[in-house]
Amino acid sequence: MVVMARLSRPERPDLVFEEEDLPYEEEIMRNQFSVKCWLRYIEFKQGAPKPRLNQLYERALKLLPCSYKLWYRYLKARRAQVKHRCVTDPAYEDVNNCHERAFVFMHKMPRLWLDYCQFLMDQGRITHTRRTFDRALRALPITQHSRIWPLYLRFLRSHPLPETAVRGYRRFLKLSPESAEEYIEYLKSSDRLDEAAQRLATVVNDERFVSKAGKSNYQLWHELCDLISQNPDKVQSLNVDAIIRGGLTRFTDQLGKLWCSLADYYIRSGHFEKARDVYEEAIRTVMTVRDFTQVFDSYAQFEESMIAAKMETASELGREEEDDVDLELRLARFEQLIGRRPLLLNSVLLRQNPHHVHEWHKRVALHQGRPREVCDGPTPPSFPCLPAPTVQPDSVLPTQIINTYTEAVQTVDPFKATGKPHTLWVAFAKFYEDNGQLDDARIILEKATKVSFKQVDDLASVWCECGELELRHENYDQALRLLRKATALPARRAEYFDGSEPVQNRVYKSLKVWSMLADLEESLGTFQSTKAVYDRILDLRIATPQIVINYAMFLEEHKYFEESFKAYERGISLFKWPNVSDIWSTYLTKFIARYGGRKLERARDLFEQALDGCPPKYAKTLYLLYAQLEEEWGLARHAMAVYERATRAVEPAQQYDMFNIYIKRAAEIYGVTHTRGIYQKAIEVLSDEHAREMCLRFADMECKLGEIDRARAIYSFCSQICDPRTTGAFWQTWKDFEVRHGNEDTIREMLRIRRSVQATYNTQVNFMASQMLKVSGSATGTVSDLAPGQSGMDDMKLLEQRAEQLAAEAERDQPPRAQSKILFVRSDASREELAELAQQANPEEIELGGDEDEDEDEMDLEPNEVRLEQQSVPAAVFGSLKED
Repeated sequence: MVVMARLSRPERPDLVFEEEDLPYEEEIMRNQFSVKCWLRYIEFKQGAPKPRLNQLYERALKLLPCSYKLWYRYLKARRAQVKHRCVTDPAYEDVNNCHERAFVFMHKMPRLWLDYCQFLMDQGRITHTRRTFDRALRALPITQHSRIWPLYLRFLRSHPLPETAVRGYRRFLKLSPESAEEYIEYLKSSDRLDEAAQRLATVVNDERFVSKAGKSNYQLWHELCDLISQNPDKVQSLNVDAIIRGGLTRFTDQLGKLWCSLADYYIRSGHFEKARDVYEEAIRTVMTVRDFTQVFDSYAQFEESMIAAKMETASELGREEEDDVDLELRLARFEQLIGRRPLLLNSVLLRQNPHHVHEWHKRVALHQGRPREVCDGPTPPSFPCLPAPTVQPDSVLPTQIINTYTEAVQTVDPFKATGKPHTLWVAFAKFYEDNGQLDDARIILEKATKVSFKQVDDLASVWCECGELELRHENYDQALRLLRKATALPARRAEYFDGSEPVQNRVYKSLKVWSMLADLEESLGTFQSTKAVYDRILDLRIATPQIVINYAMFLEEHKYFEESFKAYERGISLFKWPNVSDIWSTYLTKFIARYGGRKLERARDLFEQALDGCPPKYAKTLYLLYAQLEEEWGLARHAMAVYERATRAVEPAQQYDMFNIYIKRAAEIYGVTHTRGIYQKAIEVLSDEHAREMCLRFADMECKLGEIDRARAIYSFCSQICDPRTTGAFWQTWKDFEVRHGNEDTIREMLRIRRSVQATYNTQVNFMASQMLKVSGSATGTVSDLAPGQSGMDDMKLLEQRAEQLAAEAERDQPPRAQSKILFVRSDASREELAELAQQANPEEIELGGDEDEDEDEMDLEPNEVRLEQQSVPAAVFGSLKED
């Protein structure tokens, strides 16, 4: 049974409480200003009816009106009580009034303001909510405003009241200017693009602005360009043309996009001709192929859309004549644009590098396919440094080509040129020549000879082209005069590679001009003039080995043999090895062909002079030529001496061939026996591979001479450099030799030597490792593969363990052998094989006389048996002991 009681307090006669509340009431009476006591009491009464709970909160707040905890809990409870009620219920007004009473004391608490504003937003009271937000901002300090504004902005965006939201955002940006991007996005969403563009322009111009979204200044600028170019009718307060052109000077690496944005602005504004002017300006100013491609594609798309719109309009309105003319004009303009693309692209590349010679040639080639224009007077160029060539009245020349060549030769700086700048002048003159204006071509080339080229070769090419021009038109005397003028000594001489001097002072040392002059003199001039030209080339020390050979051949053709030899000697004095190689070879060949053995001592002196300091690479040819001279006209011993010197002088790679020649010539001249010393020296000098070949040939020769012991000694010596694993052919050859010429003992000796050599090679660690890896099934590996997981173990120890294992396996697998009384060194051949080898007939065996019985007895013996006989001991052996 619940006992209800009424407090007998004169100030609260309506206060009712239950019996369970008495302890809390007594505690409250003792500590009525204790927040903890009131909170415990309120916690206990959470299940009580709402009016009683509210009454308890009101009693507590009357005594403690500045308690934040009590107000927060009380307001939260009051909001929860009306949560599921209609917003028009009067209870909402009571809760609002309760909040207003709380702010009398709690106006500095942002949490209470946020809860109250959210509560008002849920009620849908827009004006009241907005004013409450404003009151909160006025009541709270500035440091607490950052907590209010997010909810305030969300409230402003949640209602279609752009003017109110704009004013709120403007106030917010004064506190947080870095949030301008959020405001701009709201302006775009609310279709207030003019102010959005203004704000975005302000942000772009502010160098200190840092985007919260991580956007760069260029990205913001690009957004601004897109905004103002795509909405020209809505953005009225900004000068779009000035803004985008400012971006062109600021962001030079993105010119293509900015030009397209500017043209798009005029297109959307309806100013099509202005847009076309922008595209043309862009095409003529961009510096990269990427920007040009962007602008040109946009330009072509614009023209196509204009044609499509015109065709659609004409079909709808039914107009024909006027629209046909306009449509044809637009089509012609579009075709011209497409046809101009290669030329426009070439212009872009030339703006990048105006000194690119190849691109100028490509530009001329592009003009060659275009229609020709009639020249009304003197042809261009109009530049003062170039001639104004006269043109016949009926001549027709493409002025574009002339203008292009003129601009090219005026623009290209020879010291900055990429390519050969003289080719522009030559091609310009060739153009006039092809069109029959020879005088104009001569004027162009004459002007080219006065240009300050970077390289002497460029000016020399121009002079040679002058001569070629005259030769093509059969003006031979004029060609000679021009080349003589080019090679004449200047007033101020300079070295060929002296860059401080102009090329006109250095061209007299150009071999290209002198070579052409020599050819012309040889063909058109006299013997004396040609000889003078060649002498002058040698005096200037600019000749090449080929020039020297040509000079000598020229003198030889005119029967001046000694003069030709002098020319060779002058050339030899100019060059060193290896450049002088061809001169010496030609000189010596010509000298021997001329004199043969009549001037043998002189020829020998020439050969000795040539071989003095000759590199080994070029010595072989000279030595063979020298030896041939001695064989044909000199002494055989001198020839052998030359061959012997050659084997030491040539490169190691050529020594084997040289020894072969030496041996062959010695055998032909002195006989085969004379080659023994040569073979021995060759074996000592040559590498193992070539020495092995020499040993086999040497041994074969001794066999043919019947010197079997010599041959066997050679095989024995050669075996020391023959690994049985890799040189099986050698051992097979030796085996065949022993079968034909040897006996059982020599075969055993051969096998013993083979095992000894094989053991020598097997001691190498690398071979042992490879054999072990091969046996263990790892064809490709390292020593560490022999014992996986034991990387710390010494490699040599692993090899030793594996070697012992292999030896044990080999001994275990070997079949048992019969005991033999004769203890030869064990060989790999069995007794049956030795018996078979011993019984093979030797075709070269010499029959010697002997006792037939002994032969028969010996034939009865097995190959490994020794015949023993028992005889009595002579009495003299015992002496005086005989009687005992």
